[in-house]
Amino acid sequence: MSDSSSERRPENQVAEPQPRGARVHGDRPIDQAEAAERFIAAPLHQKQHDERLWTLRSRRDGEMQAMPEWEEMRALAAAIKEHTLTHLDKYLEMFEANAQANGIQVHWAKDGDEHNRIVQEILESRGAKTLIKSKSMLTEECRFREHMAKVGIEVIETDLGERIQQLDGEDPSHVVVPAVHKLRTDVAKVFAEKLGTDPNDSNIYHLAEAQRQATRPLILNATAGMTGGNFVVAETGTFVVCTNEGNADLSANVPNLHIASIGIEKLIPRLEDLPVFVRMLSRSALGSPITQYTSHFRGPRAGGEMHVVLVDNGRSERLGMEKFWTSLKCIRCGACMNTCPVYRRSGGLSYGATYSGPIGLIIDPTFNARKYSNLPFSSTLNGSCTNVCPVKINIHEQIYAWRQEMVREHETPFVKRAAMKAAGAVLSHPAIYRAAVETGNAAIGSLPRFVIYNGLNAWGKHREVPHAPAETFHQWYKKNRGDKK
Repeated sequence: MSDSSSERRPENQVAEPQPRGARVHGDRPIDQAEAAERFIAAPLHQKQHDERLWTLRSRRDGEMQAMPEWEEMRALAAAIKEHTLTHLDKYLEMFEANAQANGIQVHWAKDGDEHNRIVQEILESRGAKTLIKSKSMLTEECRFREHMAKVGIEVIETDLGERIQQLDGEDPSHVVVPAVHKLRTDVAKVFAEKLGTDPNDSNIYHLAEAQRQATRPLILNATAGMTGGNFVVAETGTFVVCTNEGNADLSANVPNLHIASIGIEKLIPRLEDLPVFVRMLSRSALGSPITQYTSHFRGPRAGGEMHVVLVDNGRSERLGMEKFWTSLKCIRCGACMNTCPVYRRSGGLSYGATYSGPIGLIIDPTFNARKYSNLPFSSTLNGSCTNVCPVKINIHEQIYAWRQEMVREHETPFVKRAAMKAAGAVLSHPAIYRAAVETGNAAIGSLPRFVIYNGLNAWGKHREVPHAPAETFHQWYKKNRGDKK
């Protein structure tokens, strides 16, 4: 699903230094705090990011309230996905048989590297040198564009937000609105550098038209097209792509060769199950009743060919994780990101991973627990993500479970482990806890600022420690209510 995040901005926004995001390689743990600090240091970006995403969350709430059957739909969507995942082998084989009967060539990829090799072989065997594609988080997982660049095949993103990010050399910062962290002035600068437009013209319609005029010839001359797939129907051997720009239809239909890269978890059993998810997807993502384009692909058109690459890339392993397998129910709506106070204020690029926000905290460690060992701690565990999830993934509980896993596997810094051990000793003894609170309250009020606000105290970098109350609730209750029966 896609949306042009950079198209609607207040006209009076002024450019400021843009927070940058970089791809992270290797297995060493990522420092999300440093990247988030850069984002917070650009207040206009941070402010519009927070407000824009909260607007999407508010619109989602409006759509929810307009549907009395909303909770029933959530329960049904969750049940369908859980049933499918617990019978995934059956439905994958059913889809393959029915898709092949429709004339689709089906390929299986165990990981991102194999996916990239399969697509490369298809393209090279047809002499294809250019590929137009619609937005796909799976191809981001596989680092698909990087691989294609190495073998001399040009990949052109056709989604506006994704194209902005491609031209700027950044990953998408959101699963639905890839460039949501950018101001229109940022887009004007990128387009001026890469498309030759006026750097001072940040009119949203002019920017969109500039992208359209620059990309349309590339689409018309492309030798192959690629899409993802939002939902895959086992019963019919078909798949559905949801967009708001129509770019997936162009990518799929202008060239004679259409390749669809799809994660194995995207299956649903029957065509009659599809409306449940179509009704929930756009409402949860953008607060709109439906996407502008809901495109059904059944097979290649006359004279063309269609390939579907079904990709595992760790999904089978995750399916065997007792605490985390239900994360595979995710339909990539981004509702949990739109509501998360941490994500809204730190930006998606701060996570240093393909998936950011609450869903990223539980998906990314399944790819590499060591590399993403810090991510599960980037949460307040407030539960809002779970409340808005249209397929009822218990996201905040899984975040907490990942914290336990990281501690158990010693994937947390020594300072954090020592602090948590000390806190556990205090919190497990009421008398010690009360004494510590009373002593701490008195001490905080008398300490010099440099003792609290220094480089060793991360809490003091961007916030003031609240003033300590004159007395604790326990002290007040003992004094005012303790002798009353």
